[in-house]
Amino acid sequence: MRIPFPLGLHLLPSKVRRLRMAPTMLAGAILAAACSGPASLVQQPGVASHGYGVTELIYGLERPWGMAFLPDGDILITERPGRVRLVRNGELLPDPLEGGPTVWVGGQGGLLDIALHPDFPQTHFVYLSYSKEVEVTVGGTTETGITTAVARARWDGESLQGLEDIFVATPAMGTGRHFGSRLLFDRNGYLWITVGEMGLGAPAQDLGSHAGTTVRLFDDGGVPPDNPFAGEEAQQDGHLPEIFGYGHRNAQGLALHPGAGDIWLHEHGPRGGDAIHRVVPGGNYGWPDVSFGRQYTFFPIPDPEPGQGVELPLHHWTPSIAPSGLAFYTGDRFPHWQGNLFAGALAGRHLRRVVFNGTEAVHEEVLLAEYGERIRDVRDGPDGYLYFLTDSEQGVMGRLEPSN
Repeated sequence: MRIPFPLGLHLLPSKVRRLRMAPTMLAGAILAAACSGPASLVQQPGVASHGYGVTELIYGLERPWGMAFLPDGDILITERPGRVRLVRNGELLPDPLEGGPTVWVGGQGGLLDIALHPDFPQTHFVYLSYSKEVEVTVGGTTETGITTAVARARWDGESLQGLEDIFVATPAMGTGRHFGSRLLFDRNGYLWITVGEMGLGAPAQDLGSHAGTTVRLFDDGGVPPDNPFAGEEAQQDGHLPEIFGYGHRNAQGLALHPGAGDIWLHEHGPRGGDAIHRVVPGGNYGWPDVSFGRQYTFFPIPDPEPGQGVELPLHHWTPSIAPSGLAFYTGDRFPHWQGNLFAGALAGRHLRRVVFNGTEAVHEEVLLAEYGERIRDVRDGPDGYLYFLTDSEQGVMGRLEPSN
């Protein structure tokens, strides 16, 4: 089904009705209540929006989380309850794929992101992140812990073969929340993984824990020797060599900058303080010591300031939009959007477009507010369209298309 939004239509659950609202009013009315920071709420030359429509391609997905586009046109989609689904010839096959991991499902945990090896036509490797139940020993007693894991399998065209874990975050101390777990390959073939702080806060400042970190690995799970904490001295201090950056709360978006080639992410703040960051070697992003958000109990948290040894966000949102999924747009279907950053919003139930001048956010716009769905993931499709997943029991994979 195709749903047009030519910058003046509003989708209701059962019908479409016209709203005589200018594009700047549509963006500004929502942003005035949902955005903080320096980005402009007014259309500026060179950042004008496009009219767009939504084509719903796949229906009936249960809590979809991530997607990957195969070279032959098939699409792999993860469902949080633990299933990998295949879209072939535009149709969702009825049966989940065989060969996926055994997943702990509960709270925010389950089967999460998916990524293809950069040399997929040769390797056929598929990477899956998920919440994993493991046994841990505490004081001589064996208990069950939950953590973030990443597994690798080989795609044979019909199923996943030879699945094996290549990374299991330590220690396994999860509370059922904040697994993070976006996956991304960079231009050098390194695998990047975000790991949430498991809802515990303090471990995000502990370099002896993977909780609240950004991890960089070789494609087989090995540790690059130039990781910032891979040296002998860091090892003696008990630092984990997989860590590239730390002090994160729960990063659920990773994107490769199309120009510089560096890694950007966004993460959930507490009550406000959702943030976009650029990942730098050994960077401390401050959680839980500082945040532009506040505790859920409304107790304050100090704001990050220059000179604290903390990486300041490039942009942040208060109140929270609950960002999930992140993509730079590089296609040619929407020329005015090239190089823009797109973030799904769960609490905000929209897609956020952010225009950067270098590392400064200069403009942003709310899209899909009319659609009224939690946007779990957004991807820059190989055909030049923007694809998204909605987070619900009857989730949808859709795409944005230009309208007249």
